[in-house]
Amino acid sequence: MPVLFDLDGVLVDSRAPFLTSLNYAFDKLGLPRRDPEALYPYIGPPFKVAFPGLLGVAPDDPQVDALIDGYRERYATASLEETTVAPGIAEALERLDGEPLAVATSKPRAFAEPLLEALGLRHHFAAIAGPELAARDEPKAVTVTRALELLGTTSAVMIGDRRFDVEGAHANGIQCIGVTWGIGTREELETAGADAIIDDPLELDPALRVMSRP
Repeated sequence: MPVLFDLDGVLVDSRAPFLTSLNYAFDKLGLPRRDPEALYPYIGPPFKVAFPGLLGVAPDDPQVDALIDGYRERYATASLEETTVAPGIAEALERLDGEPLAVATSKPRAFAEPLLEALGLRHHFAAIAGPELAARDEPKAVTVTRALELLGTTSAVMIGDRRFDVEGAHANGIQCIGVTWGIGTREELETAGADAIIDDPLELDPALRVMSRP
């Protein structure tokens, strides 16, 4: 069965580089830093969607693009130095070898590809779908569509940790397994309508087998 994976919060723990890069951008723009717990909910959606709420401004406010640019300036290095593979993911992916796998992430593909290479995960995936650097507000549904096209299928299961993953999967007519080791809560995933929810990467293979039954 083809499987699509979100990146941040599912395959990797990106909280450290996220905070490093966002605080760098705050400093560069002369904005006060925020408490980490208040910032984690902004991991996942496209920043053009998330950052207006973080700043309390309209999406077309120049501060939004300035914050994205400042963030990316630091993230290109921080992501490779501070991101870690989520515990259990390497073994879970090994168990799925032979299945068509792809990544569908809101992280720009220009960052996702080298990160997966650096963490030793890239070889598991037939395709990496993520927005181009210039596409700052690409909906997750569009990214999921592209991942499906790259795999040459319309049938797959999405693995995600936020409501955006569930919504993007359902918009493409596919199921989504929510995971609780990322940023999103079980409540968020349940409210979004996740088709199943798991708490450990090693539960992934059994959950997929259940979904593949006729």
